[in-house]
Amino acid sequence: MSHFLFLNASTREPGHMGNSETLARRAAGSLPPNALQTWCRLADQELPPFIDLRHTAGTYPMPTGDAKALLDATLAATDLVFVSPVYWFSVPSPLKVYLDHWSAWLRIPGVEFKEAMAGKRLWVIATSGNREKAQPMLDSYRLCAEFLGMRFMPPLWGKGGAPDAVLSDEAALADAASFFKAP
Repeated sequence: MSHFLFLNASTREPGHMGNSETLARRAAGSLPPNALQTWCRLADQELPPFIDLRHTAGTYPMPTGDAKALLDATLAATDLVFVSPVYWFSVPSPLKVYLDHWSAWLRIPGVEFKEAMAGKRLWVIATSGNREKAQPMLDSYRLCAEFLGMRFMPPLWGKGGAPDAVLSDEAALADAASFFKAP
């Protein structure tokens, strides 16, 4: 059974759905009924700052709290979906912190994070004012997927900006209806 972990990187006020989440929820509506969906708003997670211990300790301890819950959810998913607005031509900070923790998870004895991630699919649903300016962020996600042997799926992009701007992007809404049917 497929298990989709939606990692919402928006920093909009709690209770206010951003354009990327609006588009992601539209796309998620086309998933088969037996596909498990887990939604996580990264800005609500208490992730400690990442500290690089690679060249001192070499390994990392098992995380606790929200970091452990995110590790478990990441490992349990067959598909990761980055619900990612473009902020300053780049990755939103909540998602960047999560990705930084991947460096630690790669070095936790017994977790075998890289092996567990290989073959999973990485999807990206993004919004911004301009598709061309989203490309550096999308390239970053693709490189993360390639490093771990994940399948990087073609991203879904929609027009963002003010709240509900994506609702006037007819092409993005139409693409969302069949987004998860990609091979």
